[in-house]
Amino acid sequence: MAVKRRDYSLTGPEGKRAMEKGLVSAEWYTCPIPRARLKALMKRKNGPAIRDTLIWFGALLASGYLAYLSWGTWWAVPAFALYGILYATPADSRWHECGHGTAFRTPWMNEVLYQIASFMAIRSATPWRWSHSRHHTDTIIVGRDPEIVAERPPIWRIIGMELFHLYGGPREIVRFVLHCIGKVDAEEKEYIPVSEYKKTFREARIYLLIMIGVVAACVYAGSVLPAMFIILPSFYGFFIVLLFGMTQHLGLKEDVLDHRLNSRTIYMNPVLRFLYWNMNYHVEHHMFPMVPYHALPKLHEEIKADCPAANPGLWSALKEVFGALRKQKEDPAYALIRPLPSTARPYWFDSSAAKPDGGANVTA
Repeated sequence: MAVKRRDYSLTGPEGKRAMEKGLVSAEWYTCPIPRARLKALMKRKNGPAIRDTLIWFGALLASGYLAYLSWGTWWAVPAFALYGILYATPADSRWHECGHGTAFRTPWMNEVLYQIASFMAIRSATPWRWSHSRHHTDTIIVGRDPEIVAERPPIWRIIGMELFHLYGGPREIVRFVLHCIGKVDAEEKEYIPVSEYKKTFREARIYLLIMIGVVAACVYAGSVLPAMFIILPSFYGFFIVLLFGMTQHLGLKEDVLDHRLNSRTIYMNPVLRFLYWNMNYHVEHHMFPMVPYHALPKLHEEIKADCPAANPGLWSALKEVFGALRKQKEDPAYALIRPLPSTARPYWFDSSAAKPDGGANVTA
């Protein structure tokens, strides 16, 4: 018997069903936290992000120099692997945090790093800003969220291709070309305001000019080496981006309004946390998205008594994800529901019901 597959597109019938169920632009459950404490955690600073950006670019320069020296030898394989990881993984997390406008206190600093990281991650800056806004508004709501990593049942061919960004990357470049000629695709029309189209088209033209320049440099040099430093790292260094992304929501509930049910927090070592910019605290980030990355560990301590236990590490989370994906091959409705501590309020499954304790989640 064939397993029935839902339509995950933003232009299909699932979006209308989500609207009818009250899941669109709805009120989400939030953990209780004193108002003054939340305000303190939301305070933006320039210092941590400036420090981390200097470390990131310094590491990129150092690893890039080693990769350049190793070109033409077998040492180039690990050298460029390191460079690719340091290029693609922080680009993804910096794109994300600067898109929220919380990495730096100074707005132009957020915007500059956001534009740089967007190009490095092969993401159209303005469309992805609006895509991510929709992701937060309607997190893992089928037919509404444009950033669901994998459908149910999973399409393993696409997941395999994404180890090197060979599915999403080419699709994004095709969108660059469409934007260059003044067009947006049908799904983008669902979340990009018309007023943002001109900015979208201008960014795409700049991105493609840079890419053409890199290709021209390769032709002039008679070597692929220039592209190994710009553009190609977004592909050969992508696999950790995919692994991080898979742990955020996969295997958990769809179509609910409680981030404790559809998001996953993981404890990670300092190196991975630096690459990921603390997005391993993903329940916390979705529940309170205006808390900057550097304050997420403290936010975690404030609300962990109301949340399921964090996964003890990345490998633990990945085992959980792949176990759930295998079960979803036969039963797409399968989802992990992790036990809550005795101190927690019950999960909020039903959007039509009142929140636990009447919803008074931010205390005076």
